[in-house]
Amino acid sequence: MAEAEAQRSSTPPPSFLEVKCKSSGKIRRFAEGTEACFAVSLINRKLDKGAPQALYIEAIKEGDDDEEPISFGPSSVLVDYRHGWKLHTVTELDLPGPSGIGNGEKIFQPRSVRPRNVNSSDSSHLGKKAPKPAINYLYIGKIIVAFILMFVLAAIFTLALEKLPILLSFLSSFM
Repeated sequence: MAEAEAQRSSTPPPSFLEVKCKSSGKIRRFAEGTEACFAVSLINRKLDKGAPQALYIEAIKEGDDDEEPISFGPSSVLVDYRHGWKLHTVTELDLPGPSGIGNGEKIFQPRSVRPRNVNSSDSSHLGKKAPKPAINYLYIGKIIVAFILMFVLAAIFTLALEKLPILLSFLSSFM
């Protein structure tokens, strides 16, 4: 029995975080290093219609009302503080004030995650317009002009090399 207890204490903690959604009552699991904005948007997408949306995530210490909760901003990474701290979502209903939001303070509103556009050439940048194609008529025209200039320079150097012996004999006659 002591061996099983020692083995449990030596096993590493899980590599995921659990966030309790107050609207649905479900616990969602996220990988370590997940940004709070992503977690909030994923939780909100899985909520039923009419359920209050999560605004942000905070960590509270269970059983200790004197302890100030730790709020996670949109770009902060979720952290599990262990030892009685639990992560949960905060909705408008949880905030003080008549409509939930008190004192006119601005609360983080999560960005909605838009589905990727499959038809665009580069869908890794959401919200940005697809770039113009790299090859167009102006690009092809510049390449043709560059080739013409190369051939003109080659012709000038060829003529100069052909006339070099005559130039050298002319210069040597003056010396």
